[in-house]
Amino acid sequence: MTEQFRIGEQFQNVGKESFDAVVRAYGDANKGLQAIAAEFTDYSKNAVEDATRAFQQLVSAKSVEQAFEIQSQYAKRAYDGYIAEVSKLGEMWVDLAREAYKPVERAIAT
Repeated sequence: MTEQFRIGEQFQNVGKESFDAVVRAYGDANKGLQAIAAEFTDYSKNAVEDATRAFQQLVSAKSVEQAFEIQSQYAKRAYDGYIAEVSKLGEMWVDLAREAYKPVERAIAT
């Protein structure tokens, strides 16, 4: 009977450790998602501000050539900013997955 009790206790400990690992993983994932949301919000705010500035410059352009130059510069900034942001967000998603999985990986290893 003592052996059965010990096996039951070990099984219960494994279950608790697994549950704790999942809770930690969800907590890490939540923090990562908040960071991604904050980053995306900042990017969106900056993109809208840049687009507004470009529009104001276009409205005050003195010639078609100047308007074309303003639009070209804006398009390049927008594209470069988008590519940089997509790269950064991709790295953040990969980091999120790694960090969220670590507690589960540790629980499996034990």
